[in-house]
Amino acid sequence: MTGYAQKRMNQSTRRGFLGGAAASVALPYVLPGSVFGANAPSNRITMGSIGVGGMGTNDMMGFLSNDDVQVLAVCDPETGSNGYNHWYNKGGWLGREPAIERVNKHYAKKRPSGIFKGCDGYVDFRRLLARADIDAVVIATPDHWHAIPAIAAAKLGKDIYCEKPMTLTVAEGRAIVRAVESRNVIFQTGTHHRSADTHLRHVCELIRNGRIGKVKRVISHIGANNRTSSAKKGDSMPIPKGFDYDMWLGPAPKAPYHRDRTHYTFRFILDYSGGQTTNLGVHALDIVQWALGTDRSGPVEFEDLGAEFPTDGLFDTATKVHFRAKYASGTEVICETGDDKVIARFEGAEGWIETTYSSFKTSPASLKDSVIGPNEIRLYKSNDHKRNFLDCIKTRKETITPAQVGHRSTSLCLLANIAMLLKRKIRWNPDTERIIGDEQASRMLSKPMRAPWRL
Repeated sequence: MTGYAQKRMNQSTRRGFLGGAAASVALPYVLPGSVFGANAPSNRITMGSIGVGGMGTNDMMGFLSNDDVQVLAVCDPETGSNGYNHWYNKGGWLGREPAIERVNKHYAKKRPSGIFKGCDGYVDFRRLLARADIDAVVIATPDHWHAIPAIAAAKLGKDIYCEKPMTLTVAEGRAIVRAVESRNVIFQTGTHHRSADTHLRHVCELIRNGRIGKVKRVISHIGANNRTSSAKKGDSMPIPKGFDYDMWLGPAPKAPYHRDRTHYTFRFILDYSGGQTTNLGVHALDIVQWALGTDRSGPVEFEDLGAEFPTDGLFDTATKVHFRAKYASGTEVICETGDDKVIARFEGAEGWIETTYSSFKTSPASLKDSVIGPNEIRLYKSNDHKRNFLDCIKTRKETITPAQVGHRSTSLCLLANIAMLLKRKIRWNPDTERIIGDEQASRMLSKPMRAPWRL
């Protein structure tokens, strides 16, 4: 019996034990086997999507395209909106009701009747997680809402696909890792470039196998802020009808509603996100970590190099990112706002490699055609991030970006933010995950949570 088959059997047993409790939650609208082709009902992965704004809807539709998946439910505190200033929107509606409609239309096309009404919607993620018939969840909420539902899902034994950056704080990331590992659930962090851009794996293999010698320096660029706001911190607007704004805030501090706090622009407010440092930086620096072989560890020192932050207004994340991270090996990484087409330039004792998201170049030029031998280091191969997650659910093998890896890449960015905000160098112990000799910086590893929410 495969690990997934055993898990499904355990879930069936658990449903029996739940008895009356299970009757209080919705049961799946069972689709005939013909809808899923060769995928029998026992092999389908039943999923729920928590957070169905721009990226959440994108993720949900990606999973829907797999015939061995059935999306049973979605959750979002917003009934529906036009996705104010969200680049994923493209004129469509986002939120709970539009997501339900998309799911139902998808399955209706596969039914002879052309009718399907089997997707349920929730405002509170706890109701979705309470469903014993859901195997896995996608968490694509704003960053400040990743940790609590992820830990709750792990405790219930549900597998998790969590968007990047994995958490708002370092402490939250460590808590997710503990929860996931203690329950042996499958976890995939949404740093999808390890899967989507296969040349990056080759670049990392070249570096890991010493083709440019010892790596001395890495220069990485991230994109500039792509939104502005004229709003001040105390500015308010009427809460839109159908939007549970208090639920959206969740563990974040109480604050007046303004549309610039929500949708895409939440990421430029430190109460909810880490700005482009964590939004874009985690993609680039995840690849740097992979190339250096440090993706389950991290640097030992972080230093501000002249980052800039707003002095007033609602947005308070860095408008200019510039920091240095140094590893115990002596390798330093310099990250700054710039041309984000260049992920990183790796400078070694015997050459360099510069990679974008679509191609790479080398010095010497012949290095580009170098072949990785059968006895050299070969990295995890995945050509589809979501498919990798689904396959790992069935095999119970680790994904290409498990919780530990996602946590370390996110931590690098969060620690850089701390150094840039404090305008000083901080020392970090990646083994104990503690800041050394700086109480103020240490306090920034976590944030208070608004009652009644807690990890």
